[in-house]
Amino acid sequence: MRTVRYYLDRHARERPGRTWLVAPETGREFSFGQLRREARNLCAWLLSSGLRPGDRVGFYAVNGWQTAVVFLGAMYGRFVSVPLNLVAQPAQLEYVLAHSGVQMVFADPEHAPALAARIEAAGLSTRITVMDVDAPSLFLEDRLPRGEIPAPAEGDPALLMYTSGTTGRPKGCLLTHRNIVSGALYVQQAHRLTGLDRVLSSLPLYHINGQIVATLGTAVQGGSVVAPHRFSVSQFWDLLARHRCTWFNVVPTIISYLVATTETAGLDLSKVRFGRSASAPLPPELHRAFEAKFGLSIIETMGMTETAAPIFSNPLEPKARKIGSVGVPVGNLARVARPDGTPAAVGEVGELQVRGDNVMPRYYRNPEETAKAFTEDGWLKTGDLGCVDAQGAYFVTGRIKELIIKGGENIAPREIDDALHRHPAVLEAAAVGVPDAHYGQEILAGVVLKPGSTASEADLRAFCEKHLGRYKTPKLFRFFESLPKGPSGKVQRLKLLAD
Repeated sequence: MRTVRYYLDRHARERPGRTWLVAPETGREFSFGQLRREARNLCAWLLSSGLRPGDRVGFYAVNGWQTAVVFLGAMYGRFVSVPLNLVAQPAQLEYVLAHSGVQMVFADPEHAPALAARIEAAGLSTRITVMDVDAPSLFLEDRLPRGEIPAPAEGDPALLMYTSGTTGRPKGCLLTHRNIVSGALYVQQAHRLTGLDRVLSSLPLYHINGQIVATLGTAVQGGSVVAPHRFSVSQFWDLLARHRCTWFNVVPTIISYLVATTETAGLDLSKVRFGRSASAPLPPELHRAFEAKFGLSIIETMGMTETAAPIFSNPLEPKARKIGSVGVPVGNLARVARPDGTPAAVGEVGELQVRGDNVMPRYYRNPEETAKAFTEDGWLKTGDLGCVDAQGAYFVTGRIKELIIKGGENIAPREIDDALHRHPAVLEAAAVGVPDAHYGQEILAGVVLKPGSTASEADLRAFCEKHLGRYKTPKLFRFFESLPKGPSGKVQRLKLLAD
């Protein structure tokens, strides 16, 4: 039975006292029995407040015990969970609130005023409940109404998650219980996770990675999660060691800052088996630098909101992994297709497409975009360009919409990114096409330098000419304190063009 409720009930019955979530800020540990109890209390309170199964219940808060309870607990009682992005622009947040029709939003005290302002500006009647994310319990059990809590079916909507596209309005990915539980199970399968595994995950609960890989994933697997409010470079290694985590869940941006600024001397990391990187391409040079510096394996993966997180994963065995590859399909099926829909040959670049039980059925209230997203025979079009090699490993070369076409030649931005990441002074880099009267498009590179390092535009241009050749060398370089990113850590290339 692939529903959130099935797994919360199962683990509360079989291992009620086992720790599920560790809250570092308070030192409290919360068990599977407490998770199920809080989920049931939440659903009873929502029903007593006039909500009905199928209604949307949101949260707008930092990570924490009660944030996780709202995320999973709403789905336990057949409500639809709606995570709201803390870094969304006001207009985007207003759009999501209105489009989703969310009836109740749980917010922490820090963010509740901003949420209330957006609800008022949009003229909505959405109710806000302010919560302490670290509180052991939100509701007094003896004051809650008694009664049956409706149980969800596999095909019922569970999660309404809005994409963070760089242009246009966000699209609402409507994921069912079957979708999200399948995604969690595929993560377990890929990394051979058991109930004895513990993950450090400071990725936000308003992003699909933090939701499915770490939070729902551990609730399905019977493992545990260390969930700080936010990511902290200075606390990362201490949390990993102190709580004896067996793996960690990060994005390339976090990896780059760890490599540039931290050390692990004196810490016991003997329990750590691997780190998992997702949500954005991991530059090969950064991958190698992390493993060389810390002696820990990084498993590169790839997923989407539309696929409830996972699509591809590299194998655990170091000899079987391919740096620069997103790995092989796990659980779902994948293929590379030419523009006419026919299968691409080995090594030929085409669009990556996927199908499986983790793939969403549709975009919420958006039949036009839903039709565009799927092929006639039911494959989800990822919008990513890539290829597959003779051993079945997949490689991503860029986004279709981000492809740079210079003088009629297709140039993958990632090729330029990867070259710049090899420069010793570069912390982050991303390329994008800019209009050009002669070539149609030229290349602009956004660059962030490592703390204490220097490099001029002339230095970077000479380096690129050596490694890429003159034609693919960026015409323009722009230096940033940080590159514009979405909540997943993925660079929003088009924003590099903004003044």
